[in-house]
Order: sequence, then C-alpha cells, then structure tokens
Amino acid sequence: MKTLTTISQLKDNAGQSVWIGCWVNNKRSSGKIQFLQLRDGTGYVQGVVVKSEISEEIWASAKELTQESSLYVKGIVREEPRSQSGYELTVEDIEIIQVTQEYPITPKEHGVDFLMDRRHLWLRSPKQRAILVIRAEIIRSIQQYFDNNGFTLVDPPILTPSSCEGTTNLFHTKYFEEDAYLTQSGQLYMEAAAMALGKVYSFGPTFRAEKSKTRRHLIEFWMIEPEMAFVDHEENLRVQERFVSFVVQNVVKNCRKELETIGRDISKLENIQVPFPRITYDDAITFLQEQGQEIQWGEDFGAPHETAIAESHDRPVFITHYPASFKAFYMKPDPNRPEVVLCADMIAPEGYGEIIGGSQRIDDPELLAERFAEHELSTEAYQWYLDLRKYGTVPHSGFGLGLERTVAWICGLEHVRETIPFPRLLYRLYP
Repeated sequence: MKTLTTISQLKDNAGQSVWIGCWVNNKRSSGKIQFLQLRDGTGYVQGVVVKSEISEEIWASAKELTQESSLYVKGIVREEPRSQSGYELTVEDIEIIQVTQEYPITPKEHGVDFLMDRRHLWLRSPKQRAILVIRAEIIRSIQQYFDNNGFTLVDPPILTPSSCEGTTNLFHTKYFEEDAYLTQSGQLYMEAAAMALGKVYSFGPTFRAEKSKTRRHLIEFWMIEPEMAFVDHEENLRVQERFVSFVVQNVVKNCRKELETIGRDISKLENIQVPFPRITYDDAITFLQEQGQEIQWGEDFGAPHETAIAESHDRPVFITHYPASFKAFYMKPDPNRPEVVLCADMIAPEGYGEIIGGSQRIDDPELLAERFAEHELSTEAYQWYLDLRKYGTVPHSGFGLGLERTVAWICGLEHVRETIPFPRLLYRLYP
C-alpha cells in the first residue's frame, strides 16, 4: 500500500509530492488541461492535469475518469487561495481503481424520493457530507459539555418491559415469553442512575411508532437525557441554556466551512447566547389569542403555535409551567399552583419547534403513588421506580434533547430526514 495523505492534511505538505486516495466528484477540461474535482471524505481538492507535463498514458487515464470513479492520485501540493481547501494538486500520476459507469446521482435536480432511495449514494454529495460533519461536531460538543461538567455517561436499556409515557406509540416485540417494547426514553432509568452518581446523562437511540409525516418527526432518533439529583426547576433551565449555547458556539467555531457549504446564516447562530428568554404557558396563551389564533387554556401547543411564539425571539425560548392535565405523570406540580407543573419546553427559533422537554420530577412518594393511580399505571411494572422515592428520595430534575431536531435547526434544514445518515420514516425502511 502507498503512504497516503488526506486532503485535510495538504496544508502540512505544501510544495511536496504526495499520494491521495480519492473519488472524482466532478471534472471538466479546457483543451490540454483537465480539472479533476477530487474528494476523499476529509475534504475536496482540485487536481490539475496538464498534458505537456505527464505521459500519454496518464493523460488517457484522466480522460477515462467519470463521476465517482475511484483512484490514487500523485501530485505536488500548490497553494491556491481561490479553492475551498486553499490548495490544489498538480497531478503527476494516476492509478485508477475503478471507473464508475452511469452513476445515478448527477449534478441535475432530483426528486426527494429518488434521492432517498439512493441515500447510500446521496451521502457523498457536498451538502450531505457537510451535514454529517456538523452532526458529528454536535455529538462531540454534547459529550464534551457533560463530561466537563461532572456528569457520568450511563447507558439505559433499549428493550424495556414498560413505557414511561404509555405504550400507545411504542414498538412491541416479544422478549422470550414476555412482552417488551423498544424504548421511547431512558429517563426513568436515568433517575435511578442519578441517585447513585448525582449527575448523569444517556445518549442513545429511541423509537416512537407515531404515524406522523411532518418535517419534524422520525420513527428512530437519538436522544440525550441528563438527570440531576439535588437540582430544582430553575437550575434545570440554567443548565439547558448553557448547554445549548455551548454546543451551538462549538459548531460555529469548528464547522464554519461546512455551515457555508450548506448556506446557513451563521450570524443567527452566533447570536445564540445565554440567557434565553422565558414565557409561561399562561402568557403564551394570551399572546397567541392576541395573534388571532383559536386556542384555549388547557390545550397543548401544535407546530403553528410554537412557531408563532418563536418568531418573536432571536434565540431559543422556554415555555414554562404547562397544565398538569396533559403532561407526564412524573412532573412535579408547582407548590404555589398545583394545576401547573414545574416543566419547560425549549422552542428553537426559525420554526424548528421543541428541541428540549424537561421538568423537575415528583420526589414525594405519596404524590407519585397518587399519580400512578390517576394514570392507571401498573405498580408491579414500576415498582423499581417507586423504590427511588422510598429509599432516599431527593429533589431532582432532568430533560431530553432530540438530536435530529437540533441538527435540523443548527443546519437550517427544511426536513429532519437529512439530519441522520439513514432515516426511518413512516413509509421508509430502505436502505
């Protein structure tokens, strides 16, 4: 095997002759010069093939190349400020691995279904590559924030015997002779872990069998779920805004080139700084009614409501203190007003909707038992969860961030399907 240099390393090899392994992203010719647009996964570079400087055999090889052909290229690294990488290669040698025939995704426009059927190839396009690089930076930043702030990563199970919010939208399977479900949240398990480790977070796949086709929904998606012992509602909100601001600013710092590739307005991201604005559910209802929307106190918000609220802010906004009637059984009531709970949804700007849902959890064992009865939950299935209030209960809070919605917002994408390598949608399980 040759000793290869990656395109991202070319800046360290200016003036030197190097080999790279790559694919042809595109090509054009101008008389006795061929211009090869090359990619290797780490970046893009132009290879300049000058007929008078190479053999006839190498010139013929260059002419034979087609879109997505694979090859080794040897060339001298030259500085070129006009190029994306800042460098180009003066080609000295070419070794073809494969000449691709009739690559299906061409520079022309293609329909969404056509591209989704060929998602395994669509990932190679500059925009899709940039999105995946940004997604990776978001993941890295999420882990960095929690690891640097005293949290311990804990992995909850994916197969569960019950649901934390009802089994209506869960995927059912058999666990030998028992019923089991693909997890919709690791939260309850994180509460148990927080009683052992103080501050914890999980990072893993979750599943919702919702028959939804909106631009915000996936069937399989990734959730980040921190849980914190001895943390109340107010501190929970402060953690969330610091966390989101940290992630966004890391992406701005480390992925500027990728953000430019996808055409994102970076100035909007640079503005994502703490503190984030807050609005209570009560005030949100009043605001929406003043905007002419037909909604009454006690009704949950839909996408149009969240969008209207978000449009009046230039950064994420918290909506707090929702009615207990349509929130999860484990949320702690406001001691001064028990018909609402100590919870918040973080709504992203620009119409991307809820990216975080969180709350202070009920820590009173008697009140939690009452909630179980009200929601007709099985105490047998949840006995381990009730034990958390029986043996050393403490005030605690947590939240869940949906990774794909966050990627969609940061990247400014129209649909969440482009935020994950191989999306699972209502009518799509291929590829």
